[in-house]
Formats: sequence, C-alpha cells, structure tokens
Amino acid sequence: MTSTDSAQNAPAKAPAKDPWDLPDVSGLVVGVLGGTGPQGKGLAYRLARAGQKVIIGSRAADRAQSAAEELGYGVEGADNAETARRSDIVIVAVPWDGHADTLRSLREELAGKLVVDCVNPLGFDKKGAYALKPEEGSAAEQAAALLPDSRVAAAFHHLSAVLLQDPAIQEIDTDVMVLGEERADVEIVQALAGRIPGMRGVFAGRLRNAHQVESLVANLISVNRRYKAHAGLRVTDV
Repeated sequence: MTSTDSAQNAPAKAPAKDPWDLPDVSGLVVGVLGGTGPQGKGLAYRLARAGQKVIIGSRAADRAQSAAEELGYGVEGADNAETARRSDIVIVAVPWDGHADTLRSLREELAGKLVVDCVNPLGFDKKGAYALKPEEGSAAEQAAALLPDSRVAAAFHHLSAVLLQDPAIQEIDTDVMVLGEERADVEIVQALAGRIPGMRGVFAGRLRNAHQVESLVANLISVNRRYKAHAGLRVTDV
C-alpha cells in the first residue's frame, strides 16, 4: 500500500468543536459564598432573575436568609457550609482578607464541586487601588491549592456590583473572562455567565493566567473614578 492509499483510507478528522456550543446549565444549583456582600448579592440576584436556582451563603445563616428574602426570585439563604453542600457550582465572592480561611474551613463541603473564584486581591492607599500578588500567584490559584478535591475556575471579576443590583437595568453589557484547567468546567462557567442577559463568558486561559485578570480590577476602579462610570470589558473579534 502506498502512502497515498494510506492517506485516502485514514478516518476522516472530526470537525473542530464550536467554542460557542455550550452546555445547558439551567438545572444546576448555584451557591454564592459571600452572598450578602455587594458582588455576591449582585451575582445571586442576576442569576436568580435569569431563572437559576441560587443559594446565598454567609457565616451567619440568619443574615443570609434575610438577604435572600430581600432578593426574591426563589433565592434561599444558609450558612456557608450548607450552601456548599447543597450546590452544584459554588461561586466564591468573599472579601480577600477572609478568602483563605473561608475555603480552608469548607474543604470537605466543597470536595467534588466546581468552585468559581471571583475574588480580586487588592490593596488601597492614597493613590488608589493596586493589585496584590498572593504567594500562590492569584486568588484562584490559592483556591486550587486549598481545595485539592475541587475543580477550580476563575470568573466574574470585572462586574460592577452597582449595575448587578440595579433592578432597573435589564442587561449587563459586558464579557466575563473565564479561566480554568478543564475545558468542560470552563464551558459550564461560560454558559452560566451567558444566562445573564447581555453577558457573555469568554475563555481566557488556564489558572496560571488568573493574576492579571484579577489585577485588572484595579485599573477599572481608576477608570470608574475618573469617568464616574461602572466600566466593564468587551473582548473584540470573537
């Protein structure tokens, strides 16, 4: 058999998967740790308003329940441990100074879960916001180190809590940069972002690239202060 014959008899190569062919995530339960804070509460509101089942978590269950009642749309409130146990996907939206301790305490409850870290390690001084560099490289990499039995992705860093919580705003006009190690997990998070009208999830690399994504929030804070805006991001040509 000639090389030409071999080439002709080789099985046809499967067509490349459409990167916008994303899974249906409408039936998944989303937990939000830090769901009583501005960012977590805003994300919970938008996802629930889009029809997602959402549980918000707090260190104090009664505080979470009060916030859930305020949000409506079937949102439930519980302490962080119960929220983690009952959820398929867990978004981490806690303050940076409590990030490590929170995740360390929930390692067992988060085992086997898809954990989406949206925490931005930032410092503030008289010159404004600036990025901090965690020992692990980023908040997302710290989460991955603390949660070896979980699947960790990073997303939802650049969203305005003010816009997320404003019921008069119908669409959030922004892209969400999603990072992770496994394509299937990244696509779940992309699809979750896409549940919110106006929003789109875009793959932005592996977790080792999370630091610059987290750090960019410091620049957006500067933009917002100068222009009195609630700036987001759009990725062009994709």
